[in-house]
Amino acid sequence: TDTGVGKTWVAVALTRLLVQRGLSVRPRKPVESGCASGEDGLLPQDAAALWKAADSTESLQQVCAYPLRAALSPERAAALEGRTLTLDQLVTACQSGIGADDFLLVEGAGGLLSPLAAGTTNADLAAALRLPVLVVAADRLGVINHTLLTVEVLQHRALPLVGVVLNQTGPVIDPLLDNAADLACWLDCPVERIPHRSGHHATTWMGIGPFLHGLASRLAAAHTAPKATPPITANCAAQK
Repeated sequence: TDTGVGKTWVAVALTRLLVQRGLSVRPRKPVESGCASGEDGLLPQDAAALWKAADSTESLQQVCAYPLRAALSPERAAALEGRTLTLDQLVTACQSGIGADDFLLVEGAGGLLSPLAAGTTNADLAAALRLPVLVVAADRLGVINHTLLTVEVLQHRALPLVGVVLNQTGPVIDPLLDNAADLACWLDCPVERIPHRSGHHATTWMGIGPFLHGLASRLAAAHTAPKATPPITANCAAQK
């Protein structure tokens, strides 16, 4: 639904769960802005976390083909570097190196309608890849509106929604809030709340609840089912 809501932490957790179930997970974050400079150029930290979670034998560049420096929307960050990214480039970056038995998991950047490339949003990328969407939102006041707006866009574009994860991004939350219960009254999909945790997401990923465990099991079962199973059920996009 937004930036900074914990989508990378959720994507890392789901990646690890799928690896535990024996799948060859190929994570992709095709474009990442706000990358710091490292010895080998720009370092996409979110993509690196996914790369590590998947125990990947690929290069980090395959996970994130387009790292960008400015901490802005990828479209704006690319323009500041004199570059113009396209939807076709992002689709190619996601699909490159994916084998028939691989599980593709794509993390977006920003909210569902955040600009990724020229005239392209996260929703456009999900539609082009034919991926269902896992929505990640911050568990705070206002999240009901943000989540319902996001879901309405998914419905309008006929993009399948597999569930909503409410991530408590800060240590303090109003005890009167119960966003998960309230959203469950509005949505016909699982809604799970993840409490606040200290430490780096790579070492605390097991703090997830039963929904993501169940989702990983269902996705793994669909992925290993006979090939007649519709391929759309074998992939998941973690959008924030």
